[in-house]
Amino acid sequence: MTTVNKLEQALASAKGLAADLKTFSMDTDDQQAKQMFNQLATTMENTAQTLQGRLDFVKNEEPQYNQQQ
Repeated sequence: MTTVNKLEQALASAKGLAADLKTFSMDTDDQQAKQMFNQLATTMENTAQTLQGRLDFVKNEEPQYNQQQ
């Protein structure tokens, strides 16, 4: 598995986890749990943005990845 593939997989996982955490937040009436899930979702969204930036960098810097698209 290439670095790009691993980054793409990690990015998809982070986005999926953020969505799950938002769902958990909406599914609970416990305000403390709701706040926790929202904070975790925000952290995962930030992580996804960081991974996206790294993925874009790798694709731009490594010519072999540009040929795969």
